[in-house]
Formats: sequence, C-alpha cells, structure tokens
Amino acid sequence: MSVDPGLILVASLLRRGSSLNGLSSALTVLALALGFYGVLMASATLAFSLSMALLVLLGLVQKFYAMRVALDADLFEAMANAGDALPEKTRQLDDALATYVGVPAEMSGRTWSERSRGALALLRRQVLLCAVQWLVALLCLITLTFQS
Repeated sequence: MSVDPGLILVASLLRRGSSLNGLSSALTVLALALGFYGVLMASATLAFSLSMALLVLLGLVQKFYAMRVALDADLFEAMANAGDALPEKTRQLDDALATYVGVPAEMSGRTWSERSRGALALLRRQVLLCAVQWLVALLCLITLTFQS
C-alpha cells in the first residue's frame, strides 16, 4: 500500500493547529476568569469588561476553527494511507460528509489539492484568530500598565 506524501504533509501541517488551540484556550480561560473577577469585585471598567468579552469571543471562534482543522487533519491522514483505494475512499468520504455533516453535493468530487487548499485556509484563519486574540490581550496589558 502506497502512502501519499502530499496528504501526509497537509495532515501534519493541520495538526499544528492543536498547539494554537492550546494557546488560545489558556488565554480564553484567563480572560473569562478575569472578567468574572472584575464583575464580582465591581472593579471592572466597561472597557476592561468589553476587552475580556472580546478575548473570550475570539477564543470561541478560534475553537470552532480548531475543531474543523483537527477533523481535517484526521481525514487527510486517513486518506493518505488509503493507497490505491483513494478514489473509492474519497467517494465514501463525500457520501458520509453529505449524509452526516450536510456538505452540499456540489462540494463532492473535488480534487485533493482543492481540499488541501481549503483545509489550509481554515488553518490560516485559525492562526489569524489566535494572533488577533493575543494582540488584543497584549494591548489590554499595555493599557493597564499605563493606567497605573
């Protein structure tokens, strides 16, 4: 059975999204805790509360992308190991995606290079969301430093 190195590479790249998810999750939990603390102590300004809410919202959206990227990583790895059965496995995958996930029929039959571009676009969105989340956190930290 042959292994498709292109699909293995894409799967490996997509698995990097789990590290981003860990970074984002830590910041999301911290923002949630700080937001609740500020509300409970009645010491949070509106700007602080909105910043923490934005950090949590960005974290949740990033989590959605992280789940999609992780699913794609698993699917690409499984398909990379399909060998000569790749066309049949691809058809079965398209049928399963249409049945269980509701992927439109016009999305089936795409080439694996098209699927790779789509999956890597999801990873780039995840990276962007994580970067924006950390940038907002850094700006909050800088703002708090200068307010003191």
